[in-house]
Amino acid sequence: MLIDSHCHLLDARLNAEEEIARMKEDGLLAVVENGFDLDSSRRASELAQRHEGVYCAVGCHPEEAGGYKAEDEEEYLALCALPKTVAVGEIGLDYCYEIAPREVQRKVFIAQLIWAHKAKRPVNLHIRDAYGDAYAILKEHRELLTDGFLLHCYGGSAEMAERFAEMGAYFAFGGVITFKNAKKEDVLKSVPKDRLLFETDCPYMTPEPFRGRVNRPAYVKYVAKKAAEILGMSEDEAGRLSVENTLRYYRIAK
Repeated sequence: MLIDSHCHLLDARLNAEEEIARMKEDGLLAVVENGFDLDSSRRASELAQRHEGVYCAVGCHPEEAGGYKAEDEEEYLALCALPKTVAVGEIGLDYCYEIAPREVQRKVFIAQLIWAHKAKRPVNLHIRDAYGDAYAILKEHRELLTDGFLLHCYGGSAEMAERFAEMGAYFAFGGVITFKNAKKEDVLKSVPKDRLLFETDCPYMTPEPFRGRVNRPAYVKYVAKKAAEILGMSEDEAGRLSVENTLRYYRIAK
């Protein structure tokens, strides 16, 4: 059994109810649905409350930072107080398309770190083309990270991974590691094994051999298989390790 530590089942390209109904058949112990704004966070919470094995994270994605309002904090905190909200996310910085200005992203990122700390929840970070700035913000606000943080779909260097690891970071890897030219071996090997998670980020980032199709939680097994190959482990060993790490990070009792 595996855990998909980061997914978007409520995306229109997926049928959330069908995917959840197939979890046992697909070899999944649990999935974690991530919000990207207040409305999607509400819906993620509602989905998690209705289904066994489904958990959620709530927060405002950096691309949505322009729509973030300070008064949203109260509702985000209320969502965090619900038992199946296991993290704040996905939040962070994304400088790839700069849909929201960088300064706005940084301001919203810090604001969410503050209320995540109030809620005593770990934070799931979306960082793209902004690892230097993200590291600087996390280092400056290290006192807000007492409940842990995870670099979702980690795409930085091995050297940067070591710097984040010194701060206690967890790391999640998805379908990218299965791509032929991904060159993620050194990065994956640089991550502490007790802080390694697997994810799909479905419906995005579909792993081989299904690249080009809509991603599904079931495909996390292909991520685990590739990671096991890179790390010189058996698939069972890599799977068990990732499940233990995921349950610990999210504080899920199983």
